[in-house]
Amino acid sequence: MSHTAERPRIDTRGLALLLFAVVGWGSNWAPLKLLLRELPPLTARAWAGLAAAALLALVLRARGEDLRVPKGLWPRLCLAAALNITAWMGLVSVALQWLDASEGIVLAYSMPVWAALIAWPVLGEKPTLYRVLALVCGVGGVALVMAGNGLELGSGKLPGVALCLVASVSFALGTVITKRWPLAMAPGASVVWQVGLGMLPLIVGALLFEQPRVAAVSVQGWVILAYMAVIPLCLCYLAWFAALRRLPASLCTQGSLLSPVVGMFGSALLLEEPFGPRQVAAFVLIVVGVMLAVRG
Repeated sequence: MSHTAERPRIDTRGLALLLFAVVGWGSNWAPLKLLLRELPPLTARAWAGLAAAALLALVLRARGEDLRVPKGLWPRLCLAAALNITAWMGLVSVALQWLDASEGIVLAYSMPVWAALIAWPVLGEKPTLYRVLALVCGVGGVALVMAGNGLELGSGKLPGVALCLVASVSFALGTVITKRWPLAMAPGASVVWQVGLGMLPLIVGALLFEQPRVAAVSVQGWVILAYMAVIPLCLCYLAWFAALRRLPASLCTQGSLLSPVVGMFGSALLLEEPFGPRQVAAFVLIVVGVMLAVRG
């Protein structure tokens, strides 16, 4: 009789869902930069988010799915919405008023560091050698892809730095909490309510502090809003929370490091930003990091 223990298998469907989510989110950076030329940040995020929540709710209701929130779940649902949606989208968008997009990305995607630290005491996911190496590769890749853009964080950019770091820690905390205490409701309903509730503070902020010129929004701007609503804010969040049910939280946040590289591809195509040997090397580093995380 063989006593060799079988290695636990990673859920391939979970990996596919994770890949879809992070690629979709990464593809959103360049369109968002274009949209912010026409709309202020909170308004752009709030409009797209509300459209995403409404669209997904209509689709789920048409399929006969229950959108009711179980009794006693509202506090946890509101906390998840605040961490996963409000803090992440709102704070990062506002931070771009002080930071270049490249600076915002490299700060925002420090989330695997915070997730790994939080997941250890909360989930008992000890940082194995593979995961430490994966984290080093991933963070190194993100730093490398941004190194050529001259990351200079002067005192005038400190508000943007603080906002990005708070957003990153919030999303990491939301990821770990969702993994530790899953919301006992259908994934689709969870996404509808989290996106909808998470957008409410952004709507209030937009009404109080912004004055969008709706008539000046171009056809391209409306197309970008529709894309943001359907892909990053609707389908990608569905895929993300479904992946969290199947994969370790640290692996999910490590896989999210693919997003900034995808964002660089999109920026090169749409905004004619540079994409050369440094970015290719960073892409290889991040892919290796994700592979190590899967093996770990």
